[in-house]
Amino acid sequence: MTSSELWTRETADRYDAEETEMTSAAVLGPTLAFLTELAGDGRALEFAIGTGRVGVPLRERGVPVVGVELSEHMAAVLRRKADEQTLPVSIGDMATTVVPGEFALVYLVYNTITNLLTQDEQVECFRNAARHLSPGGRFVIELGVPPLRFLPPGQIAVPFDVSEEHLGLDTFDLVEQILVSHHFTRDGETGGYRRDHSRHRYAWPAELDLMARIAGLELERRVGDWDGTSFTEDSAKHISVWRKPA
Repeated sequence: MTSSELWTRETADRYDAEETEMTSAAVLGPTLAFLTELAGDGRALEFAIGTGRVGVPLRERGVPVVGVELSEHMAAVLRRKADEQTLPVSIGDMATTVVPGEFALVYLVYNTITNLLTQDEQVECFRNAARHLSPGGRFVIELGVPPLRFLPPGQIAVPFDVSEEHLGLDTFDLVEQILVSHHFTRDGETGGYRRDHSRHRYAWPAELDLMARIAGLELERRVGDWDGTSFTEDSAKHISVWRKPA
């Protein structure tokens, strides 16, 4: 098992309810269109498929999808939406788990590569993606750009969400390249707040490009969002596509 933190049953059961914005048509529409185009007539493999937020509707669009998921609890929620024959899922980590066959597309969304807490494991994730790709296939990652430009001297925390229902902030270890994402979520019944946190290893786009080269992949495209917005110095995230040479 890699250093990824394991999602619990409680977290899995409430995950979809707390991620309604990410399951909206405004978010999923461009995501699914982007991935469907890249998959073409081939199969797609989703690393860290979770509860199937992307994988299930992508399968419904006609793309054969296979998943890898570390948490059995997250996979159990997915099973309420699609059976094993419709969407096979292997329980294991995304850096080393191997599934049968080749794929036109391997994808990893919503900052999830940062769940691997060492550079070596992130490199292995790229190698694992390349291992599964057919010649000419693509590996796609969605990842936020580290917001370090918002850190004045002496400050280690950056808020990313301030609302009536949720307060979120990231704290940074600039030496180890580790961020801790802190969440204070309001309980609609009691009015109290539940505190959660998770650890991540952040990485810059250029660092990911080097990981891709180590794995034998070439950068094909980088955009600022699923709708194809240009990636600029002001972009908060990027969608990067690396290609396995034919």
